Amino acid sequence: MNNLVPPPATSGKSLMERVEDALLPLINLVFLLLMFFIVAGQIADDPLPELPTTAATDQQQQPYADLVITETGDWQVASEKVNADQLLGKLPAPNPDQPLKIAAAETLSMADLESLFRQLEQGGYTDVLLLTEPAS
Repeated sequence: MNNLVPPPATSGKSLMERVEDALLPLINLVFLLLMFFIVAGQIADDPLPELPTTAATDQQQQPYADLVITETGDWQVASEKVNADQLLGKLPAPNPDQPLKIAAAETLSMADLESLFRQLEQGGYTDVLLLTEPAS
């Protein structure tokens, strides 16, 4: 009987020798990558220089907000305390190009925010920007 598939050309090498020959380029590549990261880690060991501070960060200036919600849950528009009935009349008219800016105290519950958002949605405000303080 004749073999339909010719035997592989092994040039007289055993299976183990052929596997070793195939792994040698991979081992070389891993070694070169390891050397690259060792050298790159030594070069980048210097810390980054200090960045100059700006005057705006030192003054703690608060951003402008259309509506401020205090820690006690009071609503303020233009530094004037308002209640739920007066809120929509005191806020600027809804503008699709500029969202309503709300600054809320971090102690405010999500339930209070949801009820406020529902009232604002009924008043025609579709975009709201919630201002937060950066983590310190």
